[in-house]
Amino acid sequence: MGKSCLSTQATKHKFENEHLATIGFEYFTFNIKIKNTVIKLQIWDTCGQEFYKSLVSSFYRNTSLAIIVYAIDDQKSFDDLDLWIKDLKMNSSPDIKIFLIGNKSDLTDERVISKEMAQKVKEEYDLDFFIETSAKNGINTKELFVKAAKLLYDDYNEYNKKEKKKEKDKDKGENIDSKSLAETIKKKKNKCC
Repeated sequence: MGKSCLSTQATKHKFENEHLATIGFEYFTFNIKIKNTVIKLQIWDTCGQEFYKSLVSSFYRNTSLAIIVYAIDDQKSFDDLDLWIKDLKMNSSPDIKIFLIGNKSDLTDERVISKEMAQKVKEEYDLDFFIETSAKNGINTKELFVKAAKLLYDDYNEYNKKEKKKEKDKDKGENIDSKSLAETIKKKKNKCC
């Protein structure tokens, strides 16, 4: 429901009216500068048809962030969210970030899915972010990927801080234990002879 068009709009700043459904997978890279650091997003655009669902599931394992897209003018795409979110959560890392995107926000007269309905899904499944976009006119397309880059950047930095703290604590613990052990041995030697 617009995944490929969102990626194309964000990375190439263009909209293709006659876009064919993705068969298999497409791959994009997108560089975004966050806090003086260039983040290179690797975007895997997977097919959305039920027929390919088993193939798509194999991509979930090593994914840091997933973007699930429905169209605000398409009830079926919204109804299918339940299946896609459950499949994603079952086959991916427990700490994967999941964004819910309502595409085609330019079609306000044809809307069948309200923001409140989507917000309810976000809360029900404890998803990380919800926004409406329009791949056609570019509304919130770049913001979507900037938000993804910031979230991944912050997670990366948080992970590194924790790892450094673990390493520091490990070193402290070994030094204290070794020192204590050496002092204990020295005391015993002094007492015994």
